[in-house]
Amino acid sequence: MDDVVAGLAPLGTSTISDALDRLGLVGQLPRVYPVLQGMRTAGRIFTIAYEPVDAKGGTVGDYIDDVPTKDVLVLDNAARTDVTVWGDILTSVAHARGIQGTVINGVCRDTDRIHELGYPVFSVGRWMRTGKDRVRMSAVNVPLTLGDIRVMPGDIAVGDDDGVLFVPADRATEVLDAARQIAAAEDRIREAVAGGARLDDARGNAGYHRLQTLRTG
Repeated sequence: MDDVVAGLAPLGTSTISDALDRLGLVGQLPRVYPVLQGMRTAGRIFTIAYEPVDAKGGTVGDYIDDVPTKDVLVLDNAARTDVTVWGDILTSVAHARGIQGTVINGVCRDTDRIHELGYPVFSVGRWMRTGKDRVRMSAVNVPLTLGDIRVMPGDIAVGDDDGVLFVPADRATEVLDAARQIAAAEDRIREAVAGGARLDDARGNAGYHRLQTLRTG
């Protein structure tokens, strides 16, 4: 795990989201949540893109052994909820290889294995219908467009109970610095309130209402 990923990993997605807002960046992935509460993931992104099959056929792909163990898989199945691209065998292999987690713009199945192993999976939902003969892997480690978010291989994914967000690689140090400033200010507010201060005074002293405001210049 590199230094920037290691710095972001313990921070909550809420704090990192506020840092993205401060820097005018959009990286919050809507409607994707952990399969199991308490799951966390952080790592550089390795992407897989899917598309519907046509007369040429195709498969969901045998890519898992080529994914670096320090990475987080991001699978784009166009947010489809009628077919899955992730099941128990992939969960088992990813867990055994030490991959950091899987984020699916779509659904997964065999969630009992996810629970059993505690492997971090984040998805739109769950559904048992296989993607075999319905979707195929169309590209590996390519840029993805998820709604209004552009995701590049090598960007950073962070996920926790509140969802998943992406941090652009070329702005990651800025995001980390801003997130640490926000976390420190919120800690000061908590300490002040615990010591008997009024919340409005504690927030004012920490500049709380400006923490997430877009900074220009």
